[in-house]
Amino acid sequence: MKYYNSNTIIYLDGQFEKAVNSSTDLYGQSLHYGYAAFEGIRAYKTHNGNRIFKAAAHFDRLERSCQLANIPFPWDKQELIAATYKLLQLNKLKDAYIRPLVFCHPNMKLNEPSGVSILICAWEWDAYSGNKLLKLTISDYERPNPKSTPMEAKLSGNYVNSILATTAANIKGYDEALLLDMHGFVAEASGANIFIEKDGKLYTPSAGNILPGITRATVKELCNVLDIECIEKKLTVEDLKKADSAFLCGTATEIAGIASIDEIVFRPLWRESIGYTIQRAYKNLVLEKVNYEVII
Repeated sequence: MKYYNSNTIIYLDGQFEKAVNSSTDLYGQSLHYGYAAFEGIRAYKTHNGNRIFKAAAHFDRLERSCQLANIPFPWDKQELIAATYKLLQLNKLKDAYIRPLVFCHPNMKLNEPSGVSILICAWEWDAYSGNKLLKLTISDYERPNPKSTPMEAKLSGNYVNSILATTAANIKGYDEALLLDMHGFVAEASGANIFIEKDGKLYTPSAGNILPGITRATVKELCNVLDIECIEKKLTVEDLKKADSAFLCGTATEIAGIASIDEIVFRPLWRESIGYTIQRAYKNLVLEKVNYEVII
């Protein structure tokens, strides 16, 4: 997939410019060490115009990720949000995926950056996993120990772990990988959080060894509105085996139902699951068809 063409505009350090004319220094810490922070955000075409879903929450997390990794964040977040809307307008994008990236300037030492830049780009991108029910496998790779890297920070280097897990899963014929933490508890997929349904309730892994996603928080808010009990707890593989259904959630993934996890096969009637109810509610929310946020 090509993410840009000769007319694509990006935002780089306060300026709008063509992507094909942009460049970066080959000695940057981000390129050599993965020392960068990023966000994944979606914009939707609604009856009220173009809308970036939870823009403030995403830029707040970008700033927090930088703080946790000792990366400077000298920008005004409201100005970045305004620039993102302008970027969508310049590229004539309505439904779009947006990628802000804070990257570090040249520095071959293993210390805090000598300077930082911010890039914002956007492209058309359907749901990351498509619209089918997904086949997952429990990965041989584990989520990193939270004492080795701040797990609540969305850092570029952390995603090497995700790439390795996803690639291994795809080679085996699966759509996605599910990773456990260092203690053998269920953590998350390579780029999405997981929820399971059991006896009319939803369960999701507690924070600590996962990236607590913004979509995950939205699902919990929807559960509160829809009077669905949602419980955070340590989940085991045995909990997966006993579950009635399961789904992934994330900005890129949105809400994606799970057909199976290795030999664990969930009931085929996805439309009868809580996940399907959440999927529809989420779509109505982002498209502003139902104003749940008045309640949320």
